[in-house]
Amino acid sequence: MSNILVAHEVTKQFGMNFALKDISLEIPKNSIYGILGPNGAGKTTLLRIINQITYPDSGHIILDGEELKPHHVAQIGYLPEERGLYKSMKVGEQVLYLARLKGLSRTEARRRLKYWFDRFEIGDWWNRKIQELSKGMAQKIQFIVTVLHEPKLLIFDEPFSGFDPINANIIKDEILQLKKKGTSIIFSTHRMESVEELCEYIALLNRAEKILDGRLSDIKKAFRNNSFKVVLESVESRELLKQLEEAFQISSPLYDIQEKVLGFTVYLPQANTSEFLSFLSTRANVSSFVETVPSANDIFIQAVQKMEVHG
Repeated sequence: MSNILVAHEVTKQFGMNFALKDISLEIPKNSIYGILGPNGAGKTTLLRIINQITYPDSGHIILDGEELKPHHVAQIGYLPEERGLYKSMKVGEQVLYLARLKGLSRTEARRRLKYWFDRFEIGDWWNRKIQELSKGMAQKIQFIVTVLHEPKLLIFDEPFSGFDPINANIIKDEILQLKKKGTSIIFSTHRMESVEELCEYIALLNRAEKILDGRLSDIKKAFRNNSFKVVLESVESRELLKQLEEAFQISSPLYDIQEKVLGFTVYLPQANTSEFLSFLSTRANVSSFVETVPSANDIFIQAVQKMEVHG
């Protein structure tokens, strides 16, 4: 798969402090790529460099096969974490103004704005001032302005900030629809559940450095630890649990006396499942035996903690 964006050894310092240190990334076309990291990791600095708001001290960015230049701004849509709407302007006046800055004619801007205002059912906001809107309402306007010129690359920095769960789902669905239409998306958030739902690829930054990157499913496989969640039925007493704890590494046991159901997590070194299942075969009915795959949140915490220990 070809890449929409390549960052090659990008470094940025502010005084004596590194914001980014030799960051290299390859972001595939028509993908949703999550850039993750704790506060101060360098995420926003990287996004600002891609948008040419600031520039790297060294390294370079390639956008769709070309060295990043000022004219590429028209091919990028950026929703920053710090919103940039003029609070005293009317919504309609402002979105038209910003659409013209994106290179759209007044006629085309009105046509596209009507589509989005109808889609979000916000037509009655046109003559209201931004300062009269809630944070979530203003965020919808900002989202529309970001996607209106239909750029090849969209960058969302904490796009769900200010939204209640219902409106967050609406924006999530719109992001997925944009991806289906062929848009490439860079996505930065602290909401790990959103990463699970949206991102195919991730990069994790910490202390200005890249800790890991790649396809999320591959990273999850690499972080597996041979743990399995097990549910047993027809367990007559706690004696089986005692036998299991003597023979295997068991954690989080829960026994329902009335239902005769035993649940627990087991760690099996070298994925030695056959020995474990053989042990159970004459002792209980195995209702469920599922490998525990780490979540994006688990990976985030493990990777950052590992860097802190070895850093």
